[in-house]
Amino acid sequence: MDDVTAVERPPLGVRLLQALIKEPDWSAITGEELAAFRDATNRKRASPLARLITGLPDRAAVIRWQEVTLPDRQVRVRVYRPSSSGNGGGLPLVLHVHGGGFVGTAVQSDWVNSHLAARLPAVVVSVEHRLLAPGTPLAAAVDDGWDVLRHVVRHAGEWGVDPARAALFGESNGGMIAALAAIRAKESDLPVRAQVLVNPALDLTETALDYPSMARHADSPTLTVPQVRLYRRLAVPPGTDPRALSPLHADDLSGLAPALVVVPTLDPVADHGRRYAERLLESGTPARLTEHPGATHAFLSMPCVVPRAKAARAEIAGFLRERLAP
Repeated sequence: MDDVTAVERPPLGVRLLQALIKEPDWSAITGEELAAFRDATNRKRASPLARLITGLPDRAAVIRWQEVTLPDRQVRVRVYRPSSSGNGGGLPLVLHVHGGGFVGTAVQSDWVNSHLAARLPAVVVSVEHRLLAPGTPLAAAVDDGWDVLRHVVRHAGEWGVDPARAALFGESNGGMIAALAAIRAKESDLPVRAQVLVNPALDLTETALDYPSMARHADSPTLTVPQVRLYRRLAVPPGTDPRALSPLHADDLSGLAPALVVVPTLDPVADHGRRYAERLLESGTPARLTEHPGATHAFLSMPCVVPRAKAARAEIAGFLRERLAP
């Protein structure tokens, strides 16, 4: 149920950031302009100064980049491990997919992922998937997430993980990828114990904009309807079946890994998450919906300006700890 009130406003820090950032014309942006914008944005998100927004990593975790070699390509991943582990066997695996769609990098999620690695403890593998662009649809990023999950589970000993204790965790566009991976996991008999979907975008069909939250928060500070339109245009180019990439329209959502769906209330895609939690429950899949009043889209990557990020991190850690217990 939407509990947004008329007086609810984004945190001051988010409003200040919105005033400082000049957004391109999303409806007219060219492929070259998008690439330049993406590269500049990701450099900023990976810079030390960005920690003032994205938060400091947990010092009890070790972070490093690694290449996953697949049969037809290599995928870069950012791996988070506890600094000290007395675990005699494999640790749980949390396969993370960052948000952004046509921008984004795993570095922007260091704060939450390093905490999960250190405090669960677990091995967190964040996929630096292919970003949306002309000629690179969402299906490419979905394959990156799924193929990395299968690779790590199949080579569990090399990664130091327990293949029977795996979870999926995605934010925004990454929530879409994680949800689709959970569906594939069921179809492939790959054991997944949990899925965490944070402000997920879950509908790429012609109904994607037909939700009350889209109209109510069309000009939100961290995601706007023009951005959603560009996202859809890149994600499902002509000739692509958008239903196949829209978990909200999946025929069968029964038997999936139990889900935690985290929804910030000041978000155009808030109703995507709400409706998906309802559909999961209707299908018999355990699902928990939590809402964060006053939080904006992508708030989990902005803990220094959105206070609700800490509460969300705590509930995610608690949910995963419960689901990934030996």
